[in-house]
Amino acid sequence: MNRVTSTEYDSPVGPVLLTFVDDALVRLHVAHDGIDIARAEIAQRLGVLPDPDPSPGDHLARQLDEYFDGARRSFEVPLDWRLVRGFTRDALEASQQIPYGEVASYGEVAAMAGAPRAARAVGTACASSPFSIVVPVHRVVRADGSIGEYGGHPEVKEFLLSLENDTVLGEGLRVSA
Repeated sequence: MNRVTSTEYDSPVGPVLLTFVDDALVRLHVAHDGIDIARAEIAQRLGVLPDPDPSPGDHLARQLDEYFDGARRSFEVPLDWRLVRGFTRDALEASQQIPYGEVASYGEVAAMAGAPRAARAVGTACASSPFSIVVPVHRVVRADGSIGEYGGHPEVKEFLLSLENDTVLGEGLRVSA
């Protein structure tokens, strides 16, 4: 029997609910509507109420702190893909190939996922990602370069892209003595 746990993480983009099955992240949810609603939603999707336990999430919480401090570019956490099906997984895995501080269009990600005509499906996949931030769907933008919606919260996407852009620019401005 798998152990399902969750813990809260206080991020610069709002409260986050981290949910794990054993030690694998099954959902990172920026809880714009509140932690209790996020917890109820994941309980319904998994069929079990997660036990509150911060220990499985401690490692990811440290990585998120580093990410928001500009010191981490990718995450090292096992992912549990049980909430993802078919092309959505292909699209999310393709988005993991987008380098930190860069963006790719929905069409480019569709091509990377092996379905070059599926740009709209990539948008749907990004909107339904259970791994917000960790799987960088925020790096996927419209063909015209505009950022798009990001689950109805474009300000979060803008924050994440600005954070990464500022980090990359800051590194280029370092002067050695």
